[in-house]
Amino acid sequence: MTQFLYAATVTVDGRIAGADGDMSWLLPHMGPDPILDRLMPQIQALLVGRTTYDGDDPHAGDAEKEGAFEGSWSGPQVLLTHRPPATPPPGITVTTDLDVALSTCRAAAPDGIVSILGADVARQCLEAGAVDLVMVTTVPVMLGQGTPLLQGSTGQIDLDVVEESPRTRLFRVRRDGEPRDRSDS
Repeated sequence: MTQFLYAATVTVDGRIAGADGDMSWLLPHMGPDPILDRLMPQIQALLVGRTTYDGDDPHAGDAEKEGAFEGSWSGPQVLLTHRPPATPPPGITVTTDLDVALSTCRAAAPDGIVSILGADVARQCLEAGAVDLVMVTTVPVMLGQGTPLLQGSTGQIDLDVVEESPRTRLFRVRRDGEPRDRSDS
C-alpha cells in the first residue's frame, strides 16, 4: 500500500528554506540520518510543488549530489502546479489537479513511499487526508525569514511519534477518531 511522507529539514525557528528559497544554510547540516537511511530504499516516487521544483538546490552544479536527496534518488516524479512549465520536463508528470497527482503517485509507488517535497503541496495533501507520515529533521540554525514548515493553515493535525534519532523524528498522522498512541508518552 502506498504511503505518503512529508519530510523536511527545519530550522529551530521553523523554516525549511530561507529568503527567496535559499537553501545554502542547509549544506553544513547534511549527512547521514538513520531514519532517512532506512526509509530511502522505500521511496518510489516524488510529489513536488512548483516552488520546490524551481528552488535553490544547495548542490546545483555538482554532478554527483545535485537533485533529490543529494542526488542519491531517481525515479518517477509528479509536479503539482498551477503554473505548468512551458516545456514539460522529461520524465516528470505535470498536473494542476491534486487528485490526479495523488493517483499518479499511487500508481508509481503501489507498495512504497511517495515523498512530498514542498510546504504548500504538503499542506494540500494534509488537508486532503493523504499524508501518512511526517519526518522532521531539526538543525541548529535560525533564519528569521523564509518558507515555514507548512505553507498556510491546515488546522490541527495530531501526530504520534514512530521513531526518533538525535536530530530527526518520524511521526504517523493520526486519523480522525483514532486514539492517541500511548507509546510516545
